[in-house]
Amino acid sequence: MSLNDREKKRYTRHLILDEIGEEGQLRLKNGKVVVVGTGGLGSPVLYYLAAAGVGCLGLVDNDSVDLSNLQRQILHRTGDLSRPKAVSAYEKLNDLNPEINIKPLIERVTADNADEIISGYDIVVDATDNFPSRFILNKACIRAGKPFIHGGILGFFGQVTTIMPGQGPCLQCLFREPPTPGAVPSPPGVVGAVAGTIGTIQAVEAVKIILGAGDILSGRLLMYDSLELSFREITVKKDPGCPVCGSGEDR
Repeated sequence: MSLNDREKKRYTRHLILDEIGEEGQLRLKNGKVVVVGTGGLGSPVLYYLAAAGVGCLGLVDNDSVDLSNLQRQILHRTGDLSRPKAVSAYEKLNDLNPEINIKPLIERVTADNADEIISGYDIVVDATDNFPSRFILNKACIRAGKPFIHGGILGFFGQVTTIMPGQGPCLQCLFREPPTPGAVPSPPGVVGAVAGTIGTIQAVEAVKIILGAGDILSGRLLMYDSLELSFREITVKKDPGCPVCGSGEDR
């Protein structure tokens, strides 16, 4: 496999980087990433992965575009109201980069279909908005040994971590149980640009994993406070008692 002339032109600013070059761009072209959720987090993740030339992108979402989404979900437009988000997202990404393979799936992730949904992909990105879906994906990625990039946002705050099965803690080492009912407002308030910040970091993590470049957030939870404009990092260790990846695992 090689880059055609259009790809060489499109990815010029990658090709001149020592960390990428043509070899790295070919790795991106061979990369397969599935992003679950095409909303506030999924929009910047998918835009940047498509622009970067990740060769196969899966996008999973069973929801439809609502007017209240447009404050932060930048893949979608006013003309997309009531349309499936996966279809709307596919059209924008295909228009941005027709050189890549984009696979939309209008489906909700469940314990029954998670293994099938992530099969065929190298990396799974969590752009969901609820802990049950995150826990299902975390468990499926541990079973399959696939990197899992988690992102979460609430108000002016966000967090990111990368789960590398067998190399560090999983999501349930960090969060054993979902928040108690009422602990998080429903629907939660979100500053749209915070979703952009966290989603962009998730996209960079995926690119680094594909390239084998830099340090990823395995065993580290990066927390963002946009009010203070500060980042704080928390070191997280694997929990031997974790029900998913510990010695008492229940898969």
